[in-house]
Amino acid sequence: MSSRLAIDGGERAVKTPLPPMFPGGMRIGAEEEQAVLNVLHSKRLFRHYGPAPGPSQTDLLEQEFAAHMGAAYALAVSSGTAALMCAMASLGVGPGDEVIIPAYTWIATASAAVALGAVPVIAEIDESLTLDPADVESKITPQTRAIAAVHMRGSPCRMDVLTEIARRHGVALIEDVAQAAGASFHRKRLGTWGDVGAFSLQFNKIITSGEGGVVLTNNHALYKRAIMYHDVIGGYRHHIPPNEILPGINFRLNELQAAVALAQLGKLERILADMRRNHAAIVEGIADRVTSSGAMFRHLNDPAGDAGLALVVLLPSSKRICWAVDALRAEGVGAMALYRPDVEDYHIYCYWAPIMNRKTWSERGGPWRWAARTIEYAPDMCPRSLELLSRALHIDVSPDLSEAQVEEVATALNKVLEAL
Repeated sequence: MSSRLAIDGGERAVKTPLPPMFPGGMRIGAEEEQAVLNVLHSKRLFRHYGPAPGPSQTDLLEQEFAAHMGAAYALAVSSGTAALMCAMASLGVGPGDEVIIPAYTWIATASAAVALGAVPVIAEIDESLTLDPADVESKITPQTRAIAAVHMRGSPCRMDVLTEIARRHGVALIEDVAQAAGASFHRKRLGTWGDVGAFSLQFNKIITSGEGGVVLTNNHALYKRAIMYHDVIGGYRHHIPPNEILPGINFRLNELQAAVALAQLGKLERILADMRRNHAAIVEGIADRVTSSGAMFRHLNDPAGDAGLALVVLLPSSKRICWAVDALRAEGVGAMALYRPDVEDYHIYCYWAPIMNRKTWSERGGPWRWAARTIEYAPDMCPRSLELLSRALHIDVSPDLSEAQVEEVATALNKVLEAL
């Protein structure tokens, strides 16, 4: 193939459209269809009862999810945000508390803390695009209740270091595993390193039920508190003594969603294997060009444990990131820059308008009024994070790429990196 770029009139590297990046969603098939039909035929759409007795799909999902991830307890909930809120509530996060979160994460991580009355404290990321442990430790105060380690784009945080920091300072450690279901760090599944893990089953995620989430923990006391929070009569249903019951809300998962999630769980390892294979092949195909261009791959804290769902190349500077994105798209690769000042993205802290502006539903209260100290936010408060993200060229790695498409993606990247 000619090295002339498609953006300059050359031949496109990618000959057929790449598959959409819905890893679990694109694998929906006969198993999910039959699972849903079974629930509909039973007429039992609610986990706790129906017209006839029978097994609950939500119960089964919780049992199999916990076993698959290597945890003692799993609780199925209505969304990833609900999972985060249940996780934080189980730890007693509330007014006056601070929760340290990364500058790069979906806004739900911060919003969950705010919903419980706690203040998000924003910390820098490092070259892995996950929490920088040194900056986390510098942000710990007497008010810090928890650290939220977010495994962004399928890549694990430095869980050994974060675990040690949390232990030494006596604060809780939450794992936001929304984008990394099934990934691991040092052969231990993500979601089992911290006190509690929160997963998402939203449609973009590795496995999906459209919406939904899971709370994971090895601590029975935290599990019991999460049960009470996620169901307004969760304490009653689980025979918790009345004087111990805490008020809850309804974040329950229904049987149809649970049935789909259960079928998807059975496909998780195949999806991960396919993404990792495709990721490794693309990396091998472009490694020399990345080095010679002065770029570098995102640092992986545990390459073997990475989910493989995204390829991120850090360019030497941000000056030509927009051109590189346009050039790759012309080649047929759906690339994106992770941070552009002119593109609003709720994955990046400076665009979290309700957080940055400290908005609350009531003028008489809210996290920042209840805080023990004044906490201000500014768009440039995490300059290292913005600098890294401004150089980050992101490409989805679908598990459904054909061998030919993997080669074509590598060819496209090599053409553009050479031109850079």
